[in-house]
Amino acid sequence: MNKRWWALAAVTLGTFMTYLDNNVVNVALPTIQREMGLTLSGLEWIASGYILVFAGLMLVGGRLADVFGARRIFMIGLVVFTAASLAAGLAGSGAALIAARAVQGVGAALLTPTSLALISRSFPDARERGTAVGIWTAAGALSMALGPLTGGFISENWHWGWIFLINVPIGVGTLALGTWALPDIRDRVRRSLDLPGLISSAIALFALTFALIEGEGTGWTSAPILAAMVVTVVAAAVFVVVERRGTEPMIDLSLFRDRVFGGGALAMGLWSFGVFGIYFFSALWLQNVLGFTPTQAGASFVPMALTMGVVSVLSQRIAGVLGAGRTVAIGLALMAVAIFALSRPGAGADYGAILPWFLVYAVGGGLLVPLTAVILGALPDGRAGVASGVLNVSREVFGLLGITVMGAILTARQAAGIAGGAAPLDAFLDGYQFTLALAAVVVLLGVPIGLVALRASTTPTPEEEPRTPASAGV
Repeated sequence: MNKRWWALAAVTLGTFMTYLDNNVVNVALPTIQREMGLTLSGLEWIASGYILVFAGLMLVGGRLADVFGARRIFMIGLVVFTAASLAAGLAGSGAALIAARAVQGVGAALLTPTSLALISRSFPDARERGTAVGIWTAAGALSMALGPLTGGFISENWHWGWIFLINVPIGVGTLALGTWALPDIRDRVRRSLDLPGLISSAIALFALTFALIEGEGTGWTSAPILAAMVVTVVAAAVFVVVERRGTEPMIDLSLFRDRVFGGGALAMGLWSFGVFGIYFFSALWLQNVLGFTPTQAGASFVPMALTMGVVSVLSQRIAGVLGAGRTVAIGLALMAVAIFALSRPGAGADYGAILPWFLVYAVGGGLLVPLTAVILGALPDGRAGVASGVLNVSREVFGLLGITVMGAILTARQAAGIAGGAAPLDAFLDGYQFTLALAAVVVLLGVPIGLVALRASTTPTPEEEPRTPASAGV
């Protein structure tokens, strides 16, 4: 096999691990909760800690690649992610696991932005590059199917720590393969790291996450939570000012003035809000309320992930017939309907009652795939790389909000139910149903946004495609 295909294998394996860790932990959460005695907020930190750092540092990872070279940063990220996976698998407490997950986020933030640059350099031929990007993207979609199933099987049959420890041999093998096969990109662009932007955005994201996760337990009007809210607003305002005045900002805010980019990014964010929230809370619901085993819960997501993958392959052609705006609007509408329908079954439901709505949800999610190509296609060639990075970040940030906002609402509703005399399981089910109904309304807001922002937009045909798309994994 030509060396460049081995390079693709290294890049794909590295990014596959990072996407897998967005999903693999969700089904194992009830097992981790029982063994470590964690609250729902503790579980949210395990999932959100990874996403928080991943989202906060992703653009920094891309900037470091410009300064020090994509290959070097990819390899450093791989080492960090592998070592953090080892620490997570051996963690003996909730705090240690959350810390290890955060370090995993650092590694993922270094790995992901460099992947497409390495693929582009390894495949100068446009046709081969398109095939390589397709394989890399398919790996992200595959992680959606394998993540829950792997997490469920391991947590039921082995110690839950193996959901992280399996990354270690993969990481070591990828490191050896990458050392031999990855090209050394020497034409580096010297840029500043925009430290004021990095610090202010990180503070804003962390303060908001802390307030949403800890608000119910600490008290929404308590001094720590009110202080966190104030810090969030101030840090966000500082970030906007810094980015507007900086010569080399981390995020080019002028991108959002473009109707297609701004509206499309918001529509993509609402999609991500729904996807991350569904995976996290439905995994708890399937086991805690419906009594599924971890393996059964993980397997429950496989038809949804595979259907989403099939529809995503066809979605470009569907968008070519219906138009991007209508396709995205239909996708979000289907997702909203499915989320609302999933909020209805009670404690006595079986898999037959929820599978049809999982599949409707998957069709809707798959129809949003052309959104990336449309957004990037609306911008000049020179801005596609920056726009791709911003879309990646917005996807992760909205996913983080999907977990934390829905978690805050669910926890508050559950606490009110218990205070009113309801059994803990009944209170959880009531909170879950109420939260999903609200999430359906939020996702539904994307329908008019998609129709207005993407009106008269077309998607590239498979022959015209790619300028490098944004990451597609969850």
